[in-house]
Amino acid sequence: MGRETRRTITEPEALRALAHPVRYELLNHLISGGPATASQCARAVGDTPSNCSYHLRALAKAGLVAPDDSTDARERPWRALVTGFDVPPDADPDSPAGQQAAVIAAIAVQRDQRLVRERLARRDRSPAQWRDAEQYGLYTLRLTPTELRTLGDQIDALIRPYIAATRDDSPDGAETVHFGFHGFPLTEGTSHEAGSAGAS
Repeated sequence: MGRETRRTITEPEALRALAHPVRYELLNHLISGGPATASQCARAVGDTPSNCSYHLRALAKAGLVAPDDSTDARERPWRALVTGFDVPPDADPDSPAGQQAAVIAAIAVQRDQRLVRERLARRDRSPAQWRDAEQYGLYTLRLTPTELRTLGDQIDALIRPYIAATRDDSPDGAETVHFGFHGFPLTEGTSHEAGSAGAS
């Protein structure tokens, strides 16, 4: 497995850079797909090469991407400097960092929902083995905050060996796969009784 470089992003400039849908998309594309030029990025994220160049420079200034080596002087590929990232989940929501972290989280959820919608729209054109393998499980659990965090850590540990940016032992037939999960309380109750009352 390749070396993992996962960052919790706390620097104001990096948070500002990521709190933009195109930049968020560009960074994810470079993480999962490897080095790419602005033109290649533009095709991947549905933007123009000039706009992607601008946003890639902003990500570079924030220390999230950098120019990659190229044998063609006309092409300038970019590479991600991280294999994954988190934003501070417990930042003060009234602080600039907390507000930007909330924007980034919203962008991530919107991206996830868009990818699911796009996939469902073209699912019937996919090979049968991929249709059979797809996962759309939804569960309602009863957990304490500690159990929820533990469950998330356990799922993360199962997923980690397959991360696209670091997996160097991919077998034939492997594709880049979007896999996401969410876990949050459905009510604001803090006791078993309050949760039961809300569900009755």
